[in-house]
Amino acid sequence: MPIEIGAKIPTANILKITEEGPAEISTRDLFDGRKVVVFGLPGAFTPTCSLNHLPGFIENYEIILAKGVDEIVCVSVNDHHVMKAWAEATGARGKITFVADWDAAFSKALGMDADISAGKLGIRSIRYSMIVDDGTVSAVNLEEKRGEATNSGAAAMLEQLG
Repeated sequence: MPIEIGAKIPTANILKITEEGPAEISTRDLFDGRKVVVFGLPGAFTPTCSLNHLPGFIENYEIILAKGVDEIVCVSVNDHHVMKAWAEATGARGKITFVADWDAAFSKALGMDADISAGKLGIRSIRYSMIVDDGTVSAVNLEEKRGEATNSGAAAMLEQLG
């Protein structure tokens, strides 16, 4: 069951992609005392993720930050090498923070994991976005249709941020 509004983000260690390489940080360090927009997706370099989901957050990152958001975080079940390459290839580096959920532990803790082995992709994240205020979820958007990024996209997030 996906995490709900009012729930605390589970404590976990995640891999944040930095200029110096991957850095293991606690979700407490990422979320506590801050307002963070998070979006999760099935995989780096996949068509919907690369063409429909990530671009809206890149294009609107200044507007999102101007609405009082401290950071925009992209979570995907990929290794840190892939996430770094994707950040660089898309021009998102320095705008969006990429998190490599390499073993899907964070996605599972959020209840945002899915087994898409039928598509030869294994355990991945579902497509979602959320607003986290001081470690507590204040908005959750789950994508209903495969291949789309409307409910969880940047335009929907901008509406929620006001």
